Amino acid sequence: MKPEAPYLRLQEDLKAYQALLSKAADTILDQDVSNYPIFVVHRHDLALGILLVAHDEPTPKWSVNVTTLEELATKRLVAMDKVDNFRQVYKDPRAYFCIFVWNESDASFVFLPRAEDAD
Repeated sequence: MKPEAPYLRLQEDLKAYQALLSKAADTILDQDVSNYPIFVVHRHDLALGILLVAHDEPTPKWSVNVTTLEELATKRLVAMDKVDNFRQVYKDPRAYFCIFVWNESDASFVFLPRAEDAD
């Protein structure tokens, strides 16, 4: 399934960081930190997870932090009663990046496919 149009630009913006995101996700999975790595993509200071890419004009366009479902639930960004629902829709982290897009007006989750040659 292809990402929706608003996320095609995001996918393009993050293309340069595919290898870095893959390594971070694989580390979380391989070290049994979590089965649910999540990348928070934002343009503001954010105390969530670990900063991987810092937003700095003119590039990159986004800052990227890596976190987990467990941290999002602990910080109440995902309601505890919604954690099981989230797990049901969460896609295979070896095939997709779970992206939490955080901007001024709202926040949303999107799953973007990992590139085949990201390793």
